Amino acid sequence: MENHEDTQSSGSEKHTTIHCCAESGDIDAFEKLLQDNPALLNERNAIMLETPLHLSAGNNKTNIVKFLLDWRGDDKVDLEAKNTYGETPLHVAAKNGCNEAARLLLAHGALIEAKTKYGVTPLMLSVYHSLRAEDCSIVRTLLEHNADCDATDDEDMNPVDHLSKIQESGKLRDLLLSHQQEQRKTKVQEAISKQNERMDALEKELSNIVGLDELKTQLRKWAKGILLNERRKAIGLKNVTAGRLPHMAFLGNPGTGKTMVAGILGRLLHNVGILQIGNVKKVERADLVGKYIGQTGYKTREKIQEAEGGILFVDKAYRLILEEGSCRDYGLEALEEIMSCMDNGKVLVIFAGYIEAMERAISSNEGFSRRVTNIFHFKDLSCEELANVLHLKMHNQAKNSLLQGFKLHSSCTINAISELIKRETIKTQRMKMNGSLVDIMLNNAKRNLDVRISDDCTERDEFLTIKLEDFEAAVKFLPQ
Repeated sequence: MENHEDTQSSGSEKHTTIHCCAESGDIDAFEKLLQDNPALLNERNAIMLETPLHLSAGNNKTNIVKFLLDWRGDDKVDLEAKNTYGETPLHVAAKNGCNEAARLLLAHGALIEAKTKYGVTPLMLSVYHSLRAEDCSIVRTLLEHNADCDATDDEDMNPVDHLSKIQESGKLRDLLLSHQQEQRKTKVQEAISKQNERMDALEKELSNIVGLDELKTQLRKWAKGILLNERRKAIGLKNVTAGRLPHMAFLGNPGTGKTMVAGILGRLLHNVGILQIGNVKKVERADLVGKYIGQTGYKTREKIQEAEGGILFVDKAYRLILEEGSCRDYGLEALEEIMSCMDNGKVLVIFAGYIEAMERAISSNEGFSRRVTNIFHFKDLSCEELANVLHLKMHNQAKNSLLQGFKLHSSCTINAISELIKRETIKTQRMKMNGSLVDIMLNNAKRNLDVRISDDCTERDEFLTIKLEDFEAAVKFLPQ
């Protein structure tokens, strides 16, 4: 860049570029250049790639800064434009101690936690300026706007750490430490409040799961661990990591709630920060295994990609493992693709299936057994648990449910439904069906209600209330 004398006061020479005018504060020449060519608003200079806002802010030319921030043209000044080092105008103002320019930028919404390509914040740069100039003004300005004293750069050091390397004590260090302590108190209180909210949400979700006490206990432990990590970070503890994703196996008969729990699990783990999203991608062997060489790997990787950030739920996973004496097929290739993604932290995998078949599959494959360490058994539902599921389904109906708006008569207590199921079904029947038995009972009961309603009925509640006698009729048509 050419050197130009400041002619704003002498008027003997006019600045010829937008950047020279911004640097010198020649407001008359600056206005004329910009009005003649509005495209110069965010024009970059050579080498440093700085905009007029960078140069005016870094030289505390507040008249230019104000003009740019108040510009009413079609384009807006870029507050977060970055130069060669990744510095925004606020960075440049901070490192040069340009206090008034920094205040103007912050008042117009400049990001106080913006980071350079090396992870440096404006507060870090202001600290070094204050040491050189023996003036804490720019640091105070940033702290007044709640600049984070615990923000770290690429060397994992915060402003206080950098200062501690240079001096043991002093006004600047005392100033930073005082603000750091206050910020940490606030962060801890916010983390505690957030923890309480999330744990309350967790308990609400868990109330929709019947039985599975072991799984519920483990979920509470995971949730509390993640939320405590947030509190650890709030008080400045470093090297706090989330750990590996808790890949799992759900073992149990059909209808025991494995798919439903996976959906709840996805929402819970997303809510406490373990998963990026709460989605569950359910797949079976046919979704993963191809008919020809090369198909299986492609199909499996495609499904894994669709599940990234959430849960890949592999139902009847034992079908991917070869039975002893069987001819080779492509199921094992699909399993190996899934296992290869389990260490990268991008997807949580849940394998599900019948108890005995899944236990054989897990024990027969070393990679499988090493990665799947959280194994939960979904027991067959008792008569009382089935009655509880029925009540939960009626009280938490999906929008597209055929029973939306319907309710249970007071005679349909959990105990009454439990006794009915126990009296009218046999154990093997319940084992085969579990939760699906409840779905059939509800649908059959609703149909019986439709038949039972008389032609002259006008009472709204009569149209929507399912009675015990409807369930007594419903169980007569359960599959054997």
